[in-house]
Amino acid sequence: MRETKWDYLVFPFLAALLIGVFYASLRLVGFFGLGVLGLVIGFITVRMDLERDGASSDPSALAEQFKARERMSRSERAEFQAAQAFRLKPLFIAQIVATGFVIIGFSLHFLL
Repeated sequence: MRETKWDYLVFPFLAALLIGVFYASLRLVGFFGLGVLGLVIGFITVRMDLERDGASSDPSALAEQFKARERMSRSERAEFQAAQAFRLKPLFIAQIVATGFVIIGFSLHFLL
């Protein structure tokens, strides 16, 4: 993923926010709770990743979506994929945070 000026400007604030959330959750629930919080965040992000094409219990609706994508022109398909990649970028960051919470929380809970 290519970084922009906006990413470089926002990163320090997001890092400070992440450290604050980490410290507050650690003080509130401890290491084990931090690991459980990571599992919850991870479960939510994986579920959202699996349902990125649309959550539907009707298989014919999903089949219609795939047929519509096959009928798209190359430019429309590229635009759709770019928009989907843009929407999934925060989801990827949340997965990384969840993984860190799980690893740090459970490893320190069982080591200390």
